[in-house]
Amino acid sequence: MSLASFLLHFLFLISIFNVSIATRRLTELVRDPTNLLKYHNGRLLTGNISVNLIWYGNFKPSQKAIISDFITSISSTSQPSQKPSVATWWKTTENYHTKLNRPDSISIRLGKQVSDPKYSLGKSLTDDNLVKLALSASVDSPDTVNIVLTAADVAVTRFCTSRCGTHSSTLSNSKNAHNKFVYIWVGNSNTQCPGQCAWPFHRPIYGPQGAPLVAPNNDVGLDGMVINLASLLAGTATNPFGNGYYQGDASAPLEAASACPGVYGKGAYPGYPGNLLVDPKTGASFNAYGTKGRKYLVPALYDPSTSKCSTLV
Repeated sequence: MSLASFLLHFLFLISIFNVSIATRRLTELVRDPTNLLKYHNGRLLTGNISVNLIWYGNFKPSQKAIISDFITSISSTSQPSQKPSVATWWKTTENYHTKLNRPDSISIRLGKQVSDPKYSLGKSLTDDNLVKLALSASVDSPDTVNIVLTAADVAVTRFCTSRCGTHSSTLSNSKNAHNKFVYIWVGNSNTQCPGQCAWPFHRPIYGPQGAPLVAPNNDVGLDGMVINLASLLAGTATNPFGNGYYQGDASAPLEAASACPGVYGKGAYPGYPGNLLVDPKTGASFNAYGTKGRKYLVPALYDPSTSKCSTLV
């Protein structure tokens, strides 16, 4: 295999494991970056969004804190003194509103947390099971996002074969809520497929085999979940009901983060995430500061105001 073909193959693999709703083919990427993501006249998330976390399976308190602190970091009123921050990363999503000449902010707050440590639906879940779990946290308003997080020993349909997570919408079971609400699912890949869903904190199963980076929260599975959750949350904000900003087939769209696969810092190329910050004490790589002294690695987002992938570092 030639070097060019090898790199294209690796980029393809990175792209399919960082998408929002389904797999993508490299050939579906458009050539003109100025029109990479098109608006399809649908609603975007705006205002104050409540995020509920549904923990399915066994998670340690320290693992739950990594995710909940990340959610809090997005719109916390107490921002870290060090920059760049998770909140700065999130502000790129507001540019999607600005491009429509209706500037607005999207504030995220942590809502309820529901735990199911006894695996009430078993350890092998279908898409219907994910919807059922998403509905287990009540939907009090249309400005709610329920996030299902599955433990490392839980198998989910197409997990590790074509996806690391997903976001979608479904009818609410609450009479007081909007007709539809949006939800996200992300799985812990630590024991099943860290080479697909936790790169660059684990060696990829294909492509250049550079040394994996040290995870900023010392948990490859959870730090990988943060990357995928960040990607899906950005996709949810800008394409919540499948008719917002995306490119390609609506059933397998290219969205805000999946438009920039494998990019975390400037100078990124297939197999190299880019120039990142490094913690001098732990050697961990990251690109964003969060609340409570947290450090995270978040994906680049496509910025419609510049028609480029925007990175923090």
